[in-house]
Amino acid sequence: MSRFNFPDLGRRRFVMALTLSPLLLPLAAHASLNSKTEFPDLNRIVALEWLPIELLMTLGITPFAVAEIANYRLWVQEPQLAPSVLDLGNRTEPNMELLQQIAPSLILYSEGFGPSVPKMQTIAPTMGFSFNDGSGTPLKLAKQSLQNLAARLGIPERATAHLAQFQQRLAQSKQRLRPWDKTPLLLFTLLDADHALVFGKGSMFQEVMDELGLKNAWTGETNFWGSAIVGIEQLATVSPQSQAIFFSHGNDALFAQVQQTPLWQALPFVRARKVISQPGVWFYGATLSAMRFCDLLESALGAKS
Repeated sequence: MSRFNFPDLGRRRFVMALTLSPLLLPLAAHASLNSKTEFPDLNRIVALEWLPIELLMTLGITPFAVAEIANYRLWVQEPQLAPSVLDLGNRTEPNMELLQQIAPSLILYSEGFGPSVPKMQTIAPTMGFSFNDGSGTPLKLAKQSLQNLAARLGIPERATAHLAQFQQRLAQSKQRLRPWDKTPLLLFTLLDADHALVFGKGSMFQEVMDELGLKNAWTGETNFWGSAIVGIEQLATVSPQSQAIFFSHGNDALFAQVQQTPLWQALPFVRARKVISQPGVWFYGATLSAMRFCDLLESALGAKS
């Protein structure tokens, strides 16, 4: 079983934490397929969770329908969804009647998240993905998931080309961010006025930072997905030399409110004026999210090409 390192939060924050997490249980990393092997119609593929949306769009395919478009635009932001994409409702409980009516050629989902696989397979062939297999290397797993999806769709060359571009992008960022390789970076967003979501060991961010040769300021415990919900006061435990980067997900007003509190103003990195705000990036994504993370790091830190 997975271990949730959540503090004693109210039910609303606990549910929020579960909703933002890509999985509800740590399941196998491999993609699960049913017995149908012919290539699906690429124009009618549905993605019920945000990780498979990203994988699909990485291959240059616009999903026919997805779940929770409004929250996707708030939390994931990029890659942007086309106006033509249908909304199937909640990720955990999508509109199954509508899903059946639109007759998708393939349903992509995240393991352990949403409707049961047998129920979905009564509508269309399915393929599942996991964000993490417990190895602490979600980005490595995402690369394999991308290759698996490309093979299932009959377009393996697209995955190969993208992964080559991805490695080039990381190499560019490593060079541009070299002046920051001694500065610990605190990566966080806010869940409410009292709690932050921070990222450390086992996160996609950590894996990218390892590739870039950067240090993570958060060395505390993390959950299965490499994140942790902590009280604002716990941010005082990071190095005073840390550079903090806040990722905004429509919560700028909340951040402004928190910045006025004595507790926030007493934090060492705040007193040193080392806090930068950046647009959102999906914390539990794949290679496109990792590339956006690189872009935002360069923007935040003023990296020069």
